[in-house]
Amino acid sequence: MSAPEADPLVLFHKWMEEADRSEPNDPNAMALATADAEGRPSVRMVLLKSADEAGFVFFTNLESRKGQELAANPHAALCLHWKSLRRQIRAEGSITQVPDAEADAYFATRARASQIGAWASIQSRPLGSRFELEKRVGEFAAKFGLGKVPRPPHWSGFRLSPRRIEFWHDRPFRLHDRFDYVRDETGWRLEHLYP
Repeated sequence: MSAPEADPLVLFHKWMEEADRSEPNDPNAMALATADAEGRPSVRMVLLKSADEAGFVFFTNLESRKGQELAANPHAALCLHWKSLRRQIRAEGSITQVPDAEADAYFATRARASQIGAWASIQSRPLGSRFELEKRVGEFAAKFGLGKVPRPPHWSGFRLSPRRIEFWHDRPFRLHDRFDYVRDETGWRLEHLYP
Protein backbone atom coordinates (compact mmCIF):
# COMPACT_ATOMS: atom_id res chain seq x y z
CA MET A 1 0.00 0.00 0.00
CA SER A 2 1.26 3.48 -0.81
CA ALA A 3 1.61 6.18 1.81
CA PRO A 4 -1.73 7.08 3.33
CA GLU A 5 -3.61 10.31 2.62
CA ALA A 6 -3.59 13.21 5.06
CA ASP A 7 -7.40 13.23 5.00
CA PRO A 8 -9.00 9.87 5.85
CA LEU A 9 -12.10 10.69 3.77
CA VAL A 10 -9.97 10.86 0.61
CA LEU A 11 -8.59 7.39 1.34
CA PHE A 12 -12.06 6.14 2.33
CA HIS A 13 -13.56 7.16 -1.02
CA LYS A 14 -10.64 5.62 -2.95
CA TRP A 15 -11.17 2.32 -1.17
CA MET A 16 -14.95 2.50 -1.66
CA GLU A 17 -14.50 3.07 -5.41
CA GLU A 18 -12.25 0.00 -5.60
CA ALA A 19 -14.77 -2.02 -3.56
CA ASP A 20 -17.59 -0.91 -5.89
CA ARG A 21 -15.62 -2.43 -8.78
CA SER A 22 -14.52 -5.66 -7.06
CA GLU A 23 -17.13 -6.75 -4.51
CA PRO A 24 -19.91 -8.84 -6.08
CA ASN A 25 -22.57 -7.96 -3.46
CA ASP A 26 -23.22 -4.87 -1.36
CA PRO A 27 -19.80 -3.22 -1.17
CA ASN A 28 -21.44 -0.71 1.20
CA ALA A 29 -22.44 -3.40 3.74
CA MET A 30 -21.02 -2.67 7.16
CA ALA A 31 -21.17 -4.16 10.62
CA LEU A 32 -22.69 -1.64 13.02
CA ALA A 33 -21.94 -2.10 16.72
CA THR A 34 -24.10 -0.39 19.32
CA ALA A 35 -24.49 -0.77 23.07
CA ASP A 36 -27.48 -0.36 25.33
CA ALA A 37 -27.64 1.99 28.33
CA GLU A 38 -25.87 -0.64 30.48
CA GLY A 39 -23.06 -1.00 27.93
CA ARG A 40 -24.09 -4.44 26.62
CA PRO A 41 -22.99 -4.60 22.96
CA SER A 42 -24.84 -5.80 19.90
CA VAL A 43 -23.82 -5.88 16.24
CA ARG A 44 -25.59 -6.31 12.90
CA MET A 45 -25.08 -5.60 9.20
CA VAL A 46 -26.53 -2.41 7.70
CA LEU A 47 -25.92 -0.51 4.46
CA LEU A 48 -23.83 2.65 4.37
CA LYS A 49 -25.75 5.20 2.30
CA SER A 50 -23.40 8.19 2.31
CA ALA A 51 -20.06 9.33 3.67
CA ASP A 52 -18.68 12.85 3.82
CA GLU A 53 -16.84 15.21 6.17
CA ALA A 54 -19.82 15.11 8.57
CA GLY A 55 -19.77 11.33 8.87
CA PHE A 56 -21.22 7.99 7.80
CA VAL A 57 -25.00 7.70 7.26
CA PHE A 58 -27.32 4.70 7.47
CA PHE A 59 -31.11 4.40 7.81
CA THR A 60 -33.34 2.29 10.03
CA ASN A 61 -36.51 1.96 12.04
CA LEU A 62 -36.08 4.17 15.11
CA GLU A 63 -38.08 1.69 17.20
CA SER A 64 -35.80 -1.24 16.29
CA ARG A 65 -33.26 -2.59 18.75
CA LYS A 66 -30.47 -0.56 17.15
CA GLY A 67 -32.63 2.56 17.11
CA GLN A 68 -33.43 2.19 20.80
CA GLU A 69 -29.81 1.47 21.68
CA LEU A 70 -28.61 4.53 19.75
CA ALA A 71 -31.20 6.69 21.53
CA ALA A 72 -30.00 5.39 24.93
CA ASN A 73 -26.27 5.43 24.11
CA PRO A 74 -25.45 7.69 21.13
CA HIS A 75 -22.05 6.16 20.35
CA ALA A 76 -21.29 3.42 17.84
CA ALA A 77 -18.63 1.69 15.78
CA LEU A 78 -18.73 0.39 12.23
CA CYS A 79 -16.62 -1.90 10.11
CA LEU A 80 -16.58 -2.35 6.34
CA HIS A 81 -14.74 -5.49 5.21
CA TRP A 82 -13.91 -6.37 1.61
CA LYS A 83 -12.65 -9.91 1.30
CA SER A 84 -11.79 -9.52 -2.39
CA LEU A 85 -9.52 -6.56 -1.58
CA ARG A 86 -8.27 -7.96 1.74
CA ARG A 87 -9.08 -4.65 3.41
CA GLN A 88 -11.26 -3.24 6.13
CA ILE A 89 -12.14 0.17 7.50
CA ARG A 90 -13.25 0.69 11.09
CA ALA A 91 -14.72 3.89 12.51
CA GLU A 92 -15.87 4.95 15.97
CA GLY A 93 -17.77 8.04 16.98
CA SER A 94 -20.86 9.77 18.21
CA ILE A 95 -24.30 9.35 16.68
CA THR A 96 -26.90 11.95 15.71
CA GLN A 97 -30.17 11.55 13.86
CA VAL A 98 -30.18 13.05 10.36
CA PRO A 99 -32.51 16.01 9.69
CA ASP A 100 -36.03 15.16 8.50
CA ALA A 101 -35.34 16.65 5.06
CA GLU A 102 -32.37 14.31 4.56
CA ALA A 103 -34.39 11.27 5.69
CA ASP A 104 -37.30 12.31 3.44
CA ALA A 105 -35.00 12.70 0.44
CA TYR A 106 -33.42 9.29 0.89
CA PHE A 107 -36.77 7.57 1.61
CA ALA A 108 -38.12 8.95 -1.69
CA THR A 109 -35.34 7.08 -3.58
CA ARG A 110 -36.26 3.67 -2.15
CA ALA A 111 -38.24 1.14 -4.15
CA ARG A 112 -41.98 1.41 -3.48
CA ALA A 113 -42.05 -2.10 -1.96
CA SER A 114 -39.28 -1.11 0.45
CA GLN A 115 -41.19 2.05 1.37
CA ILE A 116 -44.29 -0.01 2.18
CA GLY A 117 -42.13 -2.51 4.05
CA ALA A 118 -40.88 0.31 6.30
CA TRP A 119 -44.51 0.91 7.34
CA ALA A 120 -45.41 -2.79 7.65
CA SER A 121 -42.43 -4.06 9.66
CA ILE A 122 -42.55 -3.60 13.41
CA GLN A 123 -38.79 -4.15 13.36
CA SER A 124 -37.16 -6.25 16.09
CA ARG A 125 -40.48 -7.28 17.66
CA PRO A 126 -41.76 -10.89 17.76
CA LEU A 127 -43.52 -12.07 14.59
CA GLY A 128 -46.22 -14.73 14.90
CA SER A 129 -46.02 -15.92 11.30
CA ARG A 130 -44.89 -14.88 7.83
CA PHE A 131 -48.57 -14.49 6.95
CA GLU A 132 -48.88 -11.81 9.65
CA LEU A 133 -46.12 -9.78 7.98
CA GLU A 134 -47.54 -10.27 4.49
CA LYS A 135 -50.97 -9.21 5.74
CA ARG A 136 -49.50 -5.97 7.12
CA VAL A 137 -47.72 -5.35 3.80
CA GLY A 138 -51.03 -5.79 1.98
CA GLU A 139 -52.83 -3.44 4.38
CA PHE A 140 -50.29 -0.66 3.86
CA ALA A 141 -50.17 -1.24 0.09
CA ALA A 142 -53.96 -0.79 0.04
CA LYS A 143 -53.77 2.26 2.31
CA PHE A 144 -51.36 4.10 0.00
CA GLY A 145 -52.84 2.76 -3.25
CA LEU A 146 -51.05 4.27 -6.22
CA GLY A 147 -50.21 7.48 -4.34
CA LYS A 148 -46.94 8.60 -2.84
CA VAL A 149 -45.73 6.63 0.18
CA PRO A 150 -44.61 9.11 2.85
CA ARG A 151 -41.73 8.38 5.22
CA PRO A 152 -43.01 6.80 8.43
CA PRO A 153 -42.41 8.92 11.55
CA HIS A 154 -40.57 5.96 13.13
CA TRP A 155 -38.07 5.66 10.23
CA SER A 156 -35.02 7.88 9.77
CA GLY A 157 -31.27 7.93 9.47
CA PHE A 158 -28.30 8.22 11.76
CA ARG A 159 -24.93 9.81 11.17
CA LEU A 160 -21.80 8.48 12.86
CA SER A 161 -19.39 11.41 13.25
CA PRO A 162 -16.03 9.68 13.49
CA ARG A 163 -13.42 10.52 16.06
CA ARG A 164 -11.29 7.59 14.89
CA ILE A 165 -10.99 5.82 11.51
CA GLU A 166 -8.65 2.89 10.98
CA PHE A 167 -7.62 1.45 7.62
CA TRP A 168 -6.39 -2.15 7.62
CA HIS A 169 -4.75 -3.83 4.63
CA ASP A 170 -3.73 -7.49 4.64
CA ARG A 171 -0.03 -8.18 4.08
CA PRO A 172 1.98 -11.43 3.93
CA PHE A 173 2.84 -13.24 7.16
CA ARG A 174 0.14 -11.25 9.02
CA LEU A 175 2.35 -8.15 8.96
CA HIS A 176 -0.60 -5.98 7.97
CA ASP A 177 -0.67 -2.26 7.26
CA ARG A 178 -2.74 -0.33 9.81
CA PHE A 179 -3.28 3.41 9.58
CA ASP A 180 -5.21 5.01 12.43
CA TYR A 181 -6.64 8.52 12.07
CA VAL A 182 -7.71 10.26 15.29
CA ARG A 183 -9.55 13.56 15.23
CA ASP A 184 -8.57 16.27 17.70
CA GLU A 185 -9.19 20.04 17.94
CA THR A 186 -6.80 20.74 15.05
CA GLY A 187 -7.95 18.04 12.64
CA TRP A 188 -6.84 14.50 11.85
CA ARG A 189 -3.71 12.97 13.39
CA LEU A 190 -2.32 9.86 11.68
CA GLU A 191 -0.54 7.01 13.45
CA HIS A 192 0.83 3.78 11.99
CA LEU A 193 -0.06 0.83 14.21
CA TYR A 194 1.66 -2.50 14.71
CA PRO A 195 -0.33 -5.31 13.08
